[in-house]
Amino acid sequence: MKEVKIKKQNLSGEEAVIEREKKQYVKMTQTPMGRLIISLGIPTTISMMITSLYNLADTYFVSRIGDDAITAAASNLLALMSIIQAIGFTFGMGSGNIISRLLGKRDRESADKVGSSALTIACLSGVLIMLSGLIFLTPLMKLLGSKEADTLYYSKQYARYILLAAPFMCMSYVLNNVLRAEGKAVLSMIGLSVGAVVNVVLDPILIFGADMGIAGAAIATCVSQILGFLVLLFMFLSNRTIVRLRFRAISAKWTTYKDIIVVGFPSFCRQILASLCTVFLNNAAYDCGIAKYGTKEGGKAAQAALGVVNKVFMLAFSLALGIGQGYQPVLGYNYSAKRFDRVKSAYIFTLTFSTIVMACFGLICGVFAPFVMKIFSLSSEAREIGALSLRLQCICMPLLPLNFMIGLTYQSVGNKGIASLLSISRQGLFYIPAVLILPEVLSLLGVQLCQSVADLFAFFFALPFTILFFRTLKKEEQLAKTAEDGGQVCDEPSQVDEK
Repeated sequence: MKEVKIKKQNLSGEEAVIEREKKQYVKMTQTPMGRLIISLGIPTTISMMITSLYNLADTYFVSRIGDDAITAAASNLLALMSIIQAIGFTFGMGSGNIISRLLGKRDRESADKVGSSALTIACLSGVLIMLSGLIFLTPLMKLLGSKEADTLYYSKQYARYILLAAPFMCMSYVLNNVLRAEGKAVLSMIGLSVGAVVNVVLDPILIFGADMGIAGAAIATCVSQILGFLVLLFMFLSNRTIVRLRFRAISAKWTTYKDIIVVGFPSFCRQILASLCTVFLNNAAYDCGIAKYGTKEGGKAAQAALGVVNKVFMLAFSLALGIGQGYQPVLGYNYSAKRFDRVKSAYIFTLTFSTIVMACFGLICGVFAPFVMKIFSLSSEAREIGALSLRLQCICMPLLPLNFMIGLTYQSVGNKGIASLLSISRQGLFYIPAVLILPEVLSLLGVQLCQSVADLFAFFFALPFTILFFRTLKKEEQLAKTAEDGGQVCDEPSQVDEK
């Protein structure tokens, strides 16, 4: 009797998951596009903005200590965070894109396998980052731009705790993207929000109340990342999701992991190049700051200023990124369901909406740039450098969504080649050359101009790929209609990158 009862309970749980999957499929393929994108994009945008805001909160509270060397140290750690994000996003975006397409084809068992396998490999990779980073801590911090002895000392204090949190951060990126892939953006937002609130509350308590300085900020970040991961994990263990994380679903086949890595590779390129850009920028800012002010303090001021500006810029970028990640599961579902009309309207709506948002943000931020810099306890030199740099970056903010959107689109439909090219274009083809060339020609002004120049070139680089996507989508739609009219059934849309 007991055995029969257990089987019924299991069947009931299975039926509940199937019912959730059916409802979600109808929602993703039939809800009016504007309402659907906004309903998914707003929680995701809030999640991304919360993450950026608590990074800014870290910088704000650290800056209140009143030492440019400490602020520079915290800013230099942005490159380390980008490395961890590169690994996390590789498995997160890779698994998320595959899962959204699998759910679009109603293949839930394969989605379970991809999600469980991605979480496992993310955990192992995070442990590897943690151990490698702790072993080679000093040379790593020097490589990331901490040249002066005091900046190096503070960087190492901060980095130890960030590295301890690395496995949890990598796994959190997977859980976040799986939730978004199945259209559960609100659950993802809750997990991120809890971690962010804890971080902001702990920062002043540990930095000033416990007199721990920059180590307090690092501990606050570490604790918040672990807690955020536990909240996200609870969402899966409490049967609120379509995808189920199970030990027996972990794949023993290399092809599963290869597919995740290949699909997520554009995200890896984007994030690892962001880390390299930060390293080059930190070094260029330090050298040009010394050249302008004639002292090492000028170098630290330039690093601190550019670090704050980068955090503010990441807040702006999180708007475009959040809206784009809300759009990604809609694209995956509808592309696999052969709803090409909805794919087209999803792209146009999301690009238009995100461009308007970025234009408004850029205008407000540009006008109030000096005030923004005054919020942080920086030296007068750092505030002057930061205000001009922020204004220059605001000019090209409305151009930012196009390159990101078309890259995410090709990634979501399985176009690995073009997606990878677009992912490296902004930082690899334009930003790194700009940061290597412009400071040599224009000194500190060249450092301040790098981001805007890169965004301008990236915008024009993305235009022909946008046109190509719409032309290819039109062909896909015609092929689908021909197959339908001829009574044929096409199992899966052909991949754009294979053409």
